[in-house]
Amino acid sequence: MESPNHTDLDPSIFFLLGIPGLEKFHMWLSLPVCCLGTATIVGNITILVVVATEPALHKPVYLFLCMLSTIDLAASFSTVPKLLAILWCGAGHISASACLAQMFFIHAFCMMESTVLLAMAFDRYVAICHPLRYSTILTDTIIARIGVVAMMRGSLLMLPCPFLIGRLSFCQSHVIPHTYCEHMAVVKLACGDTRPNRVYGLTAALLVIGVDLFCIGLSYALIAQAVLRLSSQEARSKALGTCGSHVCVILISYTPALFSFFTHRFGHHVPLHIHILLANVYLLFPPALNPVVYGVKTREIRERVAKVFQWGQGTQLKTSK
Repeated sequence: MESPNHTDLDPSIFFLLGIPGLEKFHMWLSLPVCCLGTATIVGNITILVVVATEPALHKPVYLFLCMLSTIDLAASFSTVPKLLAILWCGAGHISASACLAQMFFIHAFCMMESTVLLAMAFDRYVAICHPLRYSTILTDTIIARIGVVAMMRGSLLMLPCPFLIGRLSFCQSHVIPHTYCEHMAVVKLACGDTRPNRVYGLTAALLVIGVDLFCIGLSYALIAQAVLRLSSQEARSKALGTCGSHVCVILISYTPALFSFFTHRFGHHVPLHIHILLANVYLLFPPALNPVVYGVKTREIRERVAKVFQWGQGTQLKTSK
């Protein structure tokens, strides 16, 4: 296991400590991390392959789902390899440039995911409230533009972060009590004035989580209003059923994010390892569970995956004969 001691002698090196207080459980904690990482890769690649190979799924809702899967895969590759290295052998050393890059990509991907979830809420709003205009509003061009906006929004909001961190001096410890280069965890190590970094972090969080949750809530309020106007109970159930997967994904994504945000800002008496565990739940669970939710609750994806497995079993039987 590596030692963090010599990081104080080299200002260009940081050391990720992992989960302070739970070091003796690191090896055991690596098991669920491995499982979640594997589920993320298998599940999201399955979603991408199924949607790409099935023309019937080339619809806005599934194209947004592909965007979500791509972002989840990228976010997982930004965190899981280093996290496993820390848990397995304490390989927490990371260069300052690599730390800034990881920080940028992790937070940018989270912002992109929030934007895509907002776009998916808009998709459900148009499908239920304006069904006759659905294909004319959500064209392939509009969907592509939404994807570009999601990328640009996450990247531009995170662009000041490396520069604000770069201006700080770290004259004391370079040991980061975390499993990845989280923005505020790094800022707390600095010696100078960190108010611009704190204001920036809070503003970015409010612009993403606050604005997106408000718009998603507004979309579903309008959806509920339109559904209640339907005279048939069957029509109401069908309309609400199309929103089930998206609502589950929103709860999976935003619940740990909000818990992590509020405990970080206001939970000063919450143990540090709880902060870090919540932050890792936020990064690891949604990418692993999102494809499962859509796979289970969406009939078209479920049937297509079943066909793939049936075809694979048929091929094996033919080969054995």
